[in-house]
Amino acid sequence: MPDPLALVPYPQSVIWSDGTWETSSPWDEISVGITEDLPRTEYALSISPTGANLTAGSEAALADGRNTFAQIVTGSEGSIPCVTISDYPKNAWRGMHLDVSRHFFAVADVETMIDAMALHRLNVLHLHLTDDQGWRVEIKGYPKLTEIGAWRKQTLIGHMSGEESAWEFDGTPHGGFYTQDELRGLVEYARRRGIMIIPEVDLPGHMQAAIAAYPALGNFPEQQVGVREVWGVSDHVLGVSDEAFDFLRDVLTQVADIFPAPYVHIGGDECPRVEWERSSAARTRMNEWGLTRVSEIQGRFTQFAADVLAEAGKRIIAWDEVLESHLPDDTVIMNWRHGNGLKSATGRGFQTIIANNEHTYFDHYQAGPKGEPLAIGGLTTVKDVYTASYSPQKLDEDQQKLLIGLQGQLWTEYMPTAEQVQYMAFPRMCALAERAWGSPEQSWDEFEERLRAHLPRLDAFGIRYRPLD
Repeated sequence: MPDPLALVPYPQSVIWSDGTWETSSPWDEISVGITEDLPRTEYALSISPTGANLTAGSEAALADGRNTFAQIVTGSEGSIPCVTISDYPKNAWRGMHLDVSRHFFAVADVETMIDAMALHRLNVLHLHLTDDQGWRVEIKGYPKLTEIGAWRKQTLIGHMSGEESAWEFDGTPHGGFYTQDELRGLVEYARRRGIMIIPEVDLPGHMQAAIAAYPALGNFPEQQVGVREVWGVSDHVLGVSDEAFDFLRDVLTQVADIFPAPYVHIGGDECPRVEWERSSAARTRMNEWGLTRVSEIQGRFTQFAADVLAEAGKRIIAWDEVLESHLPDDTVIMNWRHGNGLKSATGRGFQTIIANNEHTYFDHYQAGPKGEPLAIGGLTTVKDVYTASYSPQKLDEDQQKLLIGLQGQLWTEYMPTAEQVQYMAFPRMCALAERAWGSPEQSWDEFEERLRAHLPRLDAFGIRYRPLD
């Protein structure tokens, strides 16, 4: 029979049958349980005229089943088609990244994103908490991180193009931060919906907001810098003093305590070396550490962070620039610069998450710039996301096994509001969720037809999205 409900992502097996289940309280009446008869990643959902039954091999699979059931009952108005579903994800990591540093979003806005992710069976929220433009996490013993580092005086208007003297600013202070209790509440909110939150503290670069709060953390403590008001990459990186490493230990230890996930993301991307090259303290440290190249300093930070987090039972995740130095064997690489980098990461034996900027960066335009909100540039359509070849170079079987999933990125330089974040995320996130889940392959036309029928669910949840052309 034809598909009466368009599910996104599409389950591995869907068998529709005649009849409907008439109910005004589907969530109260569904029977739910965990069984050893199913693999841990699998769930089974059956709906008949007499009721609904959901069983799963684990709590995580049960959450996936509930999220599929949520799609089915949304907009059903009490008459639910009968169906038998057997389903499981092909990727363990099905993520979305949200940058709350460039623009800060209230807890309620993040919760809305979590709800939208859960609806699409995404299971990881990568929360980018610190950067040059704002520090967003309360750290005990460092009050200036949130008193000073969480606030910038103004924000650049438009792109960083032309002469610097011609740049315009909005003249409006921007900022905010999450208390540790708020973050713990967010962790629990996500957990109940089957989502794990991975925090990111970007180091040793992208640290201008922290250095603005505590100049002694930088390479030239006598220079007072402000929280960055423009985009791009700042030259202000962590210095090599004992104070800087003590700071990192305190930050990472507290962050590890807030977030129970087995990973902490340490950034590692876009770290300029110009300050280290000019610093006499850095040269002295290099001699102490037995280093011969300035580039090796970043590796020292990476190893330190990994050691601190290992004491807390955590593994590090890092952007793929860290491949340029020696790494702990259990590092997880987030491949962003180009899909061909998957071969380098997996060839060295690292578990790797696909996050390439060609297809998973949702700060790109969704169509031609005319008529679209300002974006960083580029063009990534929903069709691009759905049809992309995410591993362009052939990997052998052992390398394929090291690819643990797929993640979309929401960098928010040009997304000042939660509504704008939603507009840029959807419907591209729907296509990403389908690819991350590993749904049975369909043509673009088939998926587009199902996606059009799915979009009213976003309306029901109050999610803004870009209409399909």
